[in-house]
Amino acid sequence: MAKTEQTLEIGAAAFKAKCLQLLDEISERKRDAIIITKRGKPVARLAPVDDAGGAIYGAMKGLAKIHGDLTEPLGAEWEALRS
Repeated sequence: MAKTEQTLEIGAAAFKAKCLQLLDEISERKRDAIIITKRGKPVARLAPVDDAGGAIYGAMKGLAKIHGDLTEPLGAEWEALRS
């Protein structure tokens, strides 16, 4: 993974010591991401959460269409009903 200017690579022990400070930096958008390493190998990426915006309830209003009654008979004879 290529690091940008605003991406920090930090060891797990250093991250543990500065965790709250680094979370503040991420939330204030001072950094794009923080790569956490263990023994020099990347193990996790800390990035800001994208604000989805808007309420979740009603977000899909008007996207579905009703095409008749789902409980009304189809007019077809079912094999299970033959006896």
